[in-house]
Formats: sequence, structure tokens, C-alpha cells
Amino acid sequence: MKRAQEKRVVELHIHNLRDWTTDKHHVIDDAPFGGGQGMVMKPEPIFAAVADLKSKIENRKSKIVLMSPAGRRFDQKLAKQLSQEPGLIIVCGHYEGVDHRVIEHLIDLEISIGDYVLTNGAIAAVVLVDAIVRLLPGTLGHEQSADDDSFSNGLLEAPQYTRPADFRGSKVPEVLLSGNHAEIAEWRKQQAIKRTRENRPDLLK
Repeated sequence: MKRAQEKRVVELHIHNLRDWTTDKHHVIDDAPFGGGQGMVMKPEPIFAAVADLKSKIENRKSKIVLMSPAGRRFDQKLAKQLSQEPGLIIVCGHYEGVDHRVIEHLIDLEISIGDYVLTNGAIAAVVLVDAIVRLLPGTLGHEQSADDDSFSNGLLEAPQYTRPADFRGSKVPEVLLSGNHAEIAEWRKQQAIKRTRENRPDLLK
């Protein structure tokens, strides 16, 4: 992330929704209509913040994303799609969620990073941004690194080894020391399938 910003591959800005409130206490949440526990994020500051950000030239084509446990599950395919966008404005859900009118009339895409609930959407937003930025050209030390990652081809990544070739009696597979690139590629493919079958059989479906 640091390299990406230094090389101007990406530009990041963090905003406080309270800056777009109009009351003296800068309130961004209120009790839910119909009763129930917790508080709900008010629509006014979110609409005002997005309108203000979208008014700036560099943000006009930005997709509006809401981090929410009720959203579409985030995966490598979606990270790749979002890395092609000219910009993103990420709204971080909080409390019991946001007023649904925000989702109905403002948000382009709701995203969840998994089937669990966090204390706030900012944590999820960090995960989202990191996964996207590392796919941008110039971020990683080796451009092919992202192509070889787990999930990039629908499988988990094959096991990796480095020196020493023999560690406490456990040896690196001979094929990786052979120099035969075709055999190494085939071994890695088979190992990726094996690892996926063991750890994430759902991906093979």
C-alpha cells in the first residue's frame, strides 16, 4: 500500500461523516423506526457526503460501495472487477446498519467480506482496499504475483518452498529442484487441485 501511494498508483482519502452533519452535536445515527435494539445510521449525512465527493472531478465516475454483512460476498473475481474502476467511494456501515433508503437510492454495490459481523465497516473497507490495490499495476514487486495468487484461477495456490532444501529431515519435492518447467507447472497444478479439495472443496463445484 505504501509503495502504491508513493508511486501514485492509488490515491486514498479518509473522511468523517460527522463533517456533513448540520446539528450542533454532529449526530449520524438515530433509533430505528418500529423499535428494536441499537441505532441506525441516518441518511442525510451519507447523501450529503457522497454528493460532495462526487462533485469533485476525480470522483464523478466513482462507484459507490457500502460495506455491509448483508452485501454480496467479496472474492478475488470481484476484487479484479473493482480494480478496473476509475474510483471508489466506500461507505462504512456501522451500528445496526444504514437507513435502507441509502441502499435503495445511492449505493451501487453492497459488499460483505464474510459471513460474520464486525464492530464497524471501516475494518472491512481496509480488507477491500488492500485486495483491490495489490491488483493495480505497479503495486507489487513482481507483476505476475497477483496472477498466481489463490482464487485467481479458481483454485488455492500450490505449496511453496524455499531454502534450505532439507529442513530437519523434511525435503523439498524433487520436481521443484529439477529445472524442468513443464513438470513443475504440472506438479503445481495437481497440488493446487489437491489443496483445494482438502481445504475448500466448495471451489471445485
